Amino acid sequence: MTHATTQELERTALRVQHARLIDGTGASPVDDAVVIVDDEGTITYAGAAATAPPVSEEAAPVRVVDAGGRTLLPGFFDCHVHLAYAHGSPPGRRAELDPVLVTLDTVTRLRQTLDAGITSARDLGGLSAGYRTAVETGRIVGPRLHTAVRIISHTGGHADLRLPDGTDLSAGMSEIADTADAARLAVRRVLREGADLVKVCATGGMGSPYDQPDDEGLLEEEIRAVVDEARRHGGKPVAAHAQGNAGILNAIRGGVTSIEHGYGLDDRALDMAGERGVFVVPTLSTVYAGINKDTMPHYHYEKKVRWSGITKENIARAIEYGARIALGTDAAVGPHGVNLMELSYLVDLGMDPMAAIVAGTRTAAELLGVADRLGTLAPGRTADLVVCDGDPLTDIGVLGDPANIVCVVQDGVVRKDLLLPAAPTGRQP
Repeated sequence: MTHATTQELERTALRVQHARLIDGTGASPVDDAVVIVDDEGTITYAGAAATAPPVSEEAAPVRVVDAGGRTLLPGFFDCHVHLAYAHGSPPGRRAELDPVLVTLDTVTRLRQTLDAGITSARDLGGLSAGYRTAVETGRIVGPRLHTAVRIISHTGGHADLRLPDGTDLSAGMSEIADTADAARLAVRRVLREGADLVKVCATGGMGSPYDQPDDEGLLEEEIRAVVDEARRHGGKPVAAHAQGNAGILNAIRGGVTSIEHGYGLDDRALDMAGERGVFVVPTLSTVYAGINKDTMPHYHYEKKVRWSGITKENIARAIEYGARIALGTDAAVGPHGVNLMELSYLVDLGMDPMAAIVAGTRTAAELLGVADRLGTLAPGRTADLVVCDGDPLTDIGVLGDPANIVCVVQDGVVRKDLLLPAAPTGRQP
């Protein structure tokens, strides 16, 4: 029996009823809603119970999930994670040196992330494409994955974690390129390893020892070379680690798909991003994390203190501006498995709760190029569903506690179920 067949055996037609539906489009909630999923994992109905097809005794068996008035949402995305690393590990270092233990720990983090309501994730450095394949083929359970595999940086840049003696602490996370030609070669190498997208460092960063967030990373011409090389290979998207505004501008002018972090965004950068349809992934979870002088390297502590207030001010302005914001957490820098706390931080900086939910569903799906299948709940879409306790429109924080995520459905398969026993099996119309 193949892994794919095992996956198919787990899937059955579903009928989720007595739900308050938030469909990911930004439309008003639908009370007493029903979502019907066929046995191939595709939504056939999502809307009011009054107009839902009735349960039929003659058709195929269907599993009935009674949401009990809880909120039903699309499966969420986290567009910026580092699943191969434990929370709190030094930059680039894995908690375990034995590759077997690294693998097992990574699988655990994948499951934690899925159980938090993240059915799709984009890993931006450190995660082998083999994990993506393992999820796709049913070998392991976790979010469906897009991975950059490694990060392209210049010597001494944000992803260069080599010691003066040449020891590489990146655990294979970094790819060094110091010319436009070298940048093209770096793209070819990560794509050879199965990368779904390319990540570059357009600025320095918080956790890197040799630079500052205001420092520029790859030159604009080098970023252009990366973007062009990615275009030549199937039009792969390019994500730019970009914190200081000068590097943000270089990245946007260079043609990247998304600005990661964006802490120094000014009005000019927001205008350019808006004109070119560039996404912003603010990763506020790293900003709202506590700053502890006793546990952080001095360089990291000093940068975090200096940038925390600046970041909140600039991202609040980006929200007010209407920037194309997608949810991302930088998990590993912050804890894994509480990804949807990011929604609370967006709301704290002025985003409407419904808009925050859209940032984590429809807009994130647009960023990953899968909005035709995922991110919203409508007929023809893949059945990625989350049921939560509480009303996230009045208290967005309920989504940030995995204990409130009582049911997770991925591709029509129930992955997590904390609800009461299902109603007796009915029949799918």
